[in-house]
Amino acid sequence: MGQERDGLAKAFADICLKAAIEVMDVYESGFIAQSKDDRSPVTAADTRAEAVILEALRHVIPGVPVLAEESFSAGVRPDINGDFLLVDPVDGTKEFINRNGEFTINIALVSGRVPIAGCVYAPAMKRIFIGGKSGFSGTFPPGAKLDAGALSPMQARAMPQSGRIAVMSRSHADEQTRAFAAAEGVSETVSAGSSLKFCLVADGNADLYPRFGPTMEWDTAAGHAVVLAAGGSVTRPDGSPFLYGKTETGYLNGAFVVRGRQPA
Repeated sequence: MGQERDGLAKAFADICLKAAIEVMDVYESGFIAQSKDDRSPVTAADTRAEAVILEALRHVIPGVPVLAEESFSAGVRPDINGDFLLVDPVDGTKEFINRNGEFTINIALVSGRVPIAGCVYAPAMKRIFIGGKSGFSGTFPPGAKLDAGALSPMQARAMPQSGRIAVMSRSHADEQTRAFAAAEGVSETVSAGSSLKFCLVADGNADLYPRFGPTMEWDTAAGHAVVLAAGGSVTRPDGSPFLYGKTETGYLNGAFVVRGRQPA
């Protein structure tokens, strides 16, 4: 199963690289952002990339239901019973609109209510993060074919007792988040947009990512898979499991904490 998970995660990476062509075509044009019913911003990059991703997933992993942000907003509600896919074609739309490069394309497979394979790709930064049984990262331009030989193994660093580094949302950090970080012995904070916050923990550049503000399941699943593959964890603040398939909340997440590896 581990080899199968790694294979799926790498297949998701190829799909992200392909969808990035559409994303960057819009990013480098004079695009106009619009507002969805929930007042969140959206651009043509979201819809164009999602169309590419959904078509590719039908071939890579046929028959598995997909919850994708834009089709969900349009009223598509597949029945979730068993394994399912979560897709966010552009996570960090505010970063996209501000053109700071910190936006990502996200695909993940959830099984047993936990993400078991996922990919996070930041096309403007050309950085890709892949999580199956193992974690890998690399640098590839949009439209490239994934070269497994050019990937580097990725491992979260062991949580230090003091001097911890916390990554905070560039757009959503609040006082509750800062207070939690202080109680955890954080002495330094770094900022990042989108699901790149998960990746900073996964690749050992941060120890902790607390999030108390609202997110949706497609915002977090791919990053969650990457963190798990790198030896880290994602739980609720009280340490209980952070699960997916929350039909009762409309797939709205509660608070969570991402951590690096626990010391031996």
